[in-house]
Amino acid sequence: MRIHARHMLMGDKWVSDALVTSAAGKIASIDLGVRPEPQDHRVDILLPALANLHSHTFQRAMAGMTEVRAAGKESFWTWRDLMYRFLNHLKPDHYEAIAALAFMEMQEAGFASVGEFHYVHHQQCGASYDDPAELSARVFSAANETAIGLTHLPVLYTYGGVNQEPLSGGQLRFANDVEGFLKLHEACASQLGHLPKDSNLGIAPHSLRATSPSDLTQVLGARPSGPVHIHIAEQMREVAEVQAKLGARPVEWLLDHVEVDARWCLVHATHMSDAETAALAESGAVAGLCPITEANLGDGAFNGPRFLEHGGAFGIGSDSNVRISVAEELRTLEYSQRLRDMQRNLMIKGSGSVGQALYKWAAQGGAQALARASGEIKVGLWADLVALDQDHPSLCALKPDQLLDGFCFAGGNDLVTDCWSAGRHMVKDGQHAHREAILSRYRSAMSDLVSAL
Repeated sequence: MRIHARHMLMGDKWVSDALVTSAAGKIASIDLGVRPEPQDHRVDILLPALANLHSHTFQRAMAGMTEVRAAGKESFWTWRDLMYRFLNHLKPDHYEAIAALAFMEMQEAGFASVGEFHYVHHQQCGASYDDPAELSARVFSAANETAIGLTHLPVLYTYGGVNQEPLSGGQLRFANDVEGFLKLHEACASQLGHLPKDSNLGIAPHSLRATSPSDLTQVLGARPSGPVHIHIAEQMREVAEVQAKLGARPVEWLLDHVEVDARWCLVHATHMSDAETAALAESGAVAGLCPITEANLGDGAFNGPRFLEHGGAFGIGSDSNVRISVAEELRTLEYSQRLRDMQRNLMIKGSGSVGQALYKWAAQGGAQALARASGEIKVGLWADLVALDQDHPSLCALKPDQLLDGFCFAGGNDLVTDCWSAGRHMVKDGQHAHREAILSRYRSAMSDLVSAL
């Protein structure tokens, strides 16, 4: 593969007339100040593609179904009840079709890889499939079809609340004790070999309310390496319940009782004290932020400026997939800070381009969270790359050092012309190579699913 870019972001600097080649999915060489050759794929703007660090693909099919106000106060918890009812009708074929659509849309938005936080394991009644990894296998199939880079994160979900209440209703599809979870993880590991070499496997204890301290200790002991992702402090009610049961706020308790380090990603680290914010930043873990979903659910705003002040790492995820957009996730993150603090240009240390700072940190943090050798354009890293159209009205008047401000604050998915996942060139001229087949199967699955709702 040979890509010639008029402008390319390399580290902190913009360079011109760059030629990037790849071999075996990794960046093999970078040459600057060269003229394009006839065999080169020519692009306007070349960037390191972001990793989507947190996704529940099946929720993509729920987009638009939960935006009607019911009697009483709407919240995350009423949304969750609707999600459980939706799960009662979801079959394996549906799951695979939805995952393929979401993965395709991620690539068309500029994500080269995804961390799938996968907690739907069983049949509607809660009974296991003959293959405990049946639904994970459907995720793998969708990843193979779309050629997105996958870090699979099977979820341990044991309890209905922090007081170890039994699971019920839609939660039965998530259920595993530690022994069952480790068997599931082994089954996933055996099937992962059928995916490309850049695929990865981690673990995801769902949250402090859905696991117990002893279960968490057992799982971490059994899987001492690889990514660890956990939902941590998304809701004020969750914080209060954990504090009442465990004697500390969720982030505080986790940092005090578990060796949290660079392999951890704390998702929705929204409601933290100043002390927790500083301590999480200094731990080396990644804060997994999902600004569109967090805004959609009314979760609250992450304390970005204080986190950056203490050197924290963050990445972004599409979570519920109600809207899949790199630019909009970054824009929503910055705007949430502005609305809270009534100031501008907050997600940056010192001076400079806010869009470029947001993009660079999200690229690096997402790569770290997925244990993926990517996040910048550098020889030896995976060729996770995205190209933008400089002739687009959002960019055509801008200088190179303003391009990511244009993308983040005025742009959208229509700026993306190409996307490569470990060198696999699946998005060309803004569209995925398998778009029509994926859309056709998704529409058929939704027709069947909606008729059952």
